Amino acid sequence: MPFIEESDLLELHKDIDKAQIINERLLDQIKIKNKELKSSKIQRNVLAGVTALFLIGALAITSFTAGWRSSVSGTEQQIAGTVYIDSLDAIRTRISNLKEQNEELSLVKEFYLAKNFLAKETVYSVQVKSFVDNNVALASEALTNTLFVKTNPYYSYSVGTFETLEEAQVLRKFLVEQAGLDDAFVASYKEGKRLKIEDPY
Repeated sequence: MPFIEESDLLELHKDIDKAQIINERLLDQIKIKNKELKSSKIQRNVLAGVTALFLIGALAITSFTAGWRSSVSGTEQQIAGTVYIDSLDAIRTRISNLKEQNEELSLVKEFYLAKNFLAKETVYSVQVKSFVDNNVALASEALTNTLFVKTNPYYSYSVGTFETLEEAQVLRKFLVEQAGLDDAFVASYKEGKRLKIEDPY
């Protein structure tokens, strides 16, 4: 079995730590965007209710005062009409802004849903090492490109998360040829559990 230099192992740990920090920041951003999405939905619902009440009130006032309008001069009618149009323009602008925010939040939501969907699908990864003891966590569970799975009595460490077997085989070939990890192999996983060891080629 090939040996990994301690400096290379330290670099790998540093890269894993950096990736973990980046992933935690992304998860925090997703949580913030989800909160913003919820508040945006509430704002939209409130705005829709206020708009509906405003329109109903405007129609009621307009129909009620239709008889009185004949006594108002032409200039006063233009001013009253301008006030209603300005209010409607402000509401339309606000609705347009809320739609833009909703589109941005939809992208974040789609990413989050895709991550949850992949957790339920069969994925392929390249196992590079197994340990008898689990003294140290090698990666955060939130880190999406690594798997750390218990397969009695071993704890297996795998890198890469792929939708197809062929993609995982390409990474395995690279790790064998370039990193000297001759005993690396491809395995399939579903819901955090290893299903089977796949054909390496």
